[in-house]
Amino acid sequence: MNALDQECCPSFSVEKWDEKTFEWDRKPFLKDTLRTLFHIPFPPTIGKKITRMYHQAENAQVNMPDKRDGLVMFRDPSPFKSEIYYAVTNHVEGANNTTISGTFVAKVFDGPYEAVPKFIKEMNVYLRQQDKEAKDFYVHYAYCPKCAKKFQHNYMVLFAEV
Repeated sequence: MNALDQECCPSFSVEKWDEKTFEWDRKPFLKDTLRTLFHIPFPPTIGKKITRMYHQAENAQVNMPDKRDGLVMFRDPSPFKSEIYYAVTNHVEGANNTTISGTFVAKVFDGPYEAVPKFIKEMNVYLRQQDKEAKDFYVHYAYCPKCAKKFQHNYMVLFAEV
């Protein structure tokens, strides 16, 4: 079987996320950090961190019941550090647990990873049309690089905290 035929990332539903508003009240996540170089992470590091978080959640039986509901978000507080947020259904003993609360406007984009700054500008225009302003941004990448090639889309969801 060709490596591109294997399912890694579930197919992504644009309609579920695009131009939707989410109200989160202490939504549980596992949190980790990784070093970046001008916002560019080292890909093997991402996979190891997410795999570790997945296994922590799986062992605690707090993974999302449906893989399509999985949400892994990235936030870059500086050009040299990225935060990873892995959505879970409950607290995980011994893990770095956190919660996120607030109102988040989501918009789906399709393009290369390096287009995120352009997408943030487009998101800001979209928010201004709704008389809203972003306090912060989180990005969910729908596919890993292999699955982006397989599905011929590189979807990402930009979440703007408003």
